[in-house]
Order: sequence, then structure tokens, then C-alpha cells
Amino acid sequence: MESQAGSHGDGNCIIAAAMEDGSMESYRYYLSRRTLLEMLTDRGYDVPPSELSRSHSDFRAVFGPNPEPSRLRLCFPLITSPSKKILVIYCGTDEIRKATIRGILLQINKDGLHRLILVLQSEMNSHARKVLDEYPIKAEIFHITELLMNITKHVLMPKHEILSAQEKRKLVNKYKLEDKQGNDAIARYYGIEKGQVVKITYKGGIFDSFVNYRCVS
Repeated sequence: MESQAGSHGDGNCIIAAAMEDGSMESYRYYLSRRTLLEMLTDRGYDVPPSELSRSHSDFRAVFGPNPEPSRLRLCFPLITSPSKKILVIYCGTDEIRKATIRGILLQINKDGLHRLILVLQSEMNSHARKVLDEYPIKAEIFHITELLMNITKHVLMPKHEILSAQEKRKLVNKYKLEDKQGNDAIARYYGIEKGQVVKITYKGGIFDSFVNYRCVS
């Protein structure tokens, strides 16, 4: 299980500043779901273009002004391996306890599922986290306030690309790679796992383009 420790901050400021129309609640769900769709696309999942281009007005027309979290689930296959799927589940606003997480996991169809993302709107206690740690499928946790904006869209953010196993072997033989922890925001966004190598391309500044490689430890 992967999660981000610390304060989640107040996402209401982001919503109030950007909301076009409709309720703040629907816009919060819309922003977080849009970031998730972009995240899954960047991870190589087969996300329909119609999902990515959906406006807030269209979102409200489908899910209403106060969306029910259970209706916001997402499930997509990997483009390179369609038999492998990822499932995204929005949890409710109450604290996630042991019984809560067990109830959620019991409802999941594990056939073909290789990854799970839970979107929290409250805290998850230690007993619930232990249950999730023991779940046979890799699970990630994001608080909804972490998803109100896509951090990779920032103008100063370099481009990140996860290398294949073959590309990694070539680099290991040629360079000494920099080991870094994999629990930062970018690593979590891309779902980078221990041992994977990321190509990071910087543009602008002194050089038109500069490439660095990072091995996640």
C-alpha cells in the first residue's frame, strides 16, 4: 500500500477560485476525477478520449450536483496488457475503519485486477491500513485534495518516462544511476515502483534540453 503522510491542506481555495458553475461538491469530484483520468492515461491505461474531454457541465449532467462516490468508480485495462486492469474507488466521508475497508474489498471482483487506488475524503485508521497492506493486490491511497490539480501539468515540471526492462539494462551497463526514494508526489502519480528507472527531460534554462535518469529505491 502506498500513501502520502502529512496534512492534505485545504482544497476549497482551489475549487472556489476555478469553479465555473454548479456546486462546490460536484466541482471537487470533477477535478479529482479528471486528474485520475489523466494519471491513468499517463500510466498507460486505455482511457476513452470522451472521459478525458468531459466538461464540468457534462459531469453534472451525468452524476448530478452532489455525486454519489460509489458512482465515480473507474476501471481500465493496460494498453500493453489488456488482461491487467486498475480499479479506482472513491470512499465516503466517514473515517475509514477496519470494517469499512473489509466491506469495500469484499465487493471487488479481483479477476484481472492488478492494481487498486482508493480515494479518501477522510482519514484511514491504522487497523484499516493493516487490512489493506495484507490485500493480495497492490493498493495505493490518495486523498481527494491531492487530486484537485495535476502536478505534472506545471510549466516547470520536467517530463517523466518510465523505461522498459530492456532500456533499463542498457542504461545500467552504461551509467551509474541516481537512487532516490519512490514516495514523492511524482513517483506516486506515475505509480513508479522500486527498481524502476525514470527518464527525466528538462527543457528551458541554459540548455534547450537536458536528460537525467533516476532509479527508484
